[in-house]
Amino acid sequence: MVLISSHNDLQFGIGDSVRVTQKIKEGEKTRLSSFEGIVISIKGRRENQSFTVRRIGAGQIGIERIYPVYSPTIEKIEVLRSGLKGVRHAKLYYVRNKSKREIEKIYRRTLKKDEIKRSSKNTSKKSQKSN
Repeated sequence: MVLISSHNDLQFGIGDSVRVTQKIKEGEKTRLSSFEGIVISIKGRRENQSFTVRRIGAGQIGIERIYPVYSPTIEKIEVLRSGLKGVRHAKLYYVRNKSKREIEKIYRRTLKKDEIKRSSKNTSKKSQKSN
């Protein structure tokens, strides 16, 4: 099971909030369309790898899109918010039954883990200085 994927030297993972910009061809014209949401799964290996992005649309209806990682139509992927450290499962399908407020717990766990790391680094630096 894959937790991290990369696209054009950008790494993103399960639980990250991303914006996917895709080229759409309509007749002879092309336009860019963006889709913003949380990555709930990454499937496959190498060239066949794909990821699923979910967001809540108008009328509180969930919208999911599946993108191939190496698709030529994907212009860029931006990581808006990292949630990988707060994730406890490889697939976040349980998010479908949760509210936005409950989903925020993933990001709060990430922040807590970052704070714990920072505080442990600060205490280790202080103990080295005192020696």
